[in-house]
Amino acid sequence: MTMAIDIRKKAYAPYSRFQVGAALLLSNDVIVTGNNQENAAYPSGLCAERVAIYHAGAQYPKEEVSLMAITATSLDNPVTTPVPPCGACRQAIAEYEVKQAKSIEIYFMGEYGVVYKANSISDLLPLMFDGSQL
Repeated sequence: MTMAIDIRKKAYAPYSRFQVGAALLLSNDVIVTGNNQENAAYPSGLCAERVAIYHAGAQYPKEEVSLMAITATSLDNPVTTPVPPCGACRQAIAEYEVKQAKSIEIYFMGEYGVVYKANSISDLLPLMFDGSQL
């Protein structure tokens, strides 16, 4: 979570002023981080969770993601309640869980305070869609 907090502070969020950081622990003990990257054309940005998980998939394609830590804050207001991944990020995480046939523990928090834990993306995305339905 400390690495997620550190990378959150480097997020590029000039429009929303909402900074998110994510850190992934891989099966080879490498930690991959990501933060949200915004764009004036709003849909063109990318969330921290997807930045991190896609980077892990690109650089370490054979490694499993063991856990994900997420933290979020606003530059305008303190965020004291845990902030879970958005729907698009949940779907991306689901893809990697299915690919590796192993759950990813997900820990999430606000700027500080309580940390919630999901044992698998299925805790946050029940009845998920995956490639087996295509």
